[in-house]
Amino acid sequence: MSDSNQHFSVKKRLRSFGPAFRGFGILFKNEHNSRIHVSVALMVVVLGFLMEVSPVEWCLLIFAIGMVFITELINSAIENQIDMVVKDFNQKAGNAKDMAAAAVLMAAIASAVIGLIIFVPKVVILFKT
Repeated sequence: MSDSNQHFSVKKRLRSFGPAFRGFGILFKNEHNSRIHVSVALMVVVLGFLMEVSPVEWCLLIFAIGMVFITELINSAIENQIDMVVKDFNQKAGNAKDMAAAAVLMAAIASAVIGLIIFVPKVVILFKT
């Protein structure tokens, strides 16, 4: 019986999140940069509460944090897949890994710019008063 013919089950749907949460665990356990991303994300959230960012600013910060984690997850998946398949040095495999890492870097830079745009004016106002 195909999956589309089965009855909907909340229990099965909830269980389907297991692999995704396991993926987060693998990321945080094996990828050192993900721990840096978590630390920075926590600092941004704390700073957001302290600086009373607006709802729109929260949306931008959450989007930026999410993009960094999404790209880190995709980068790690690509690197793991390549390492599993390619045993010897291969320039194209190396290029793919480098481009995946560049995606994370781009997301991190864009996120940092978003953070600066949101927080610098607030810090300037704080020191002017």
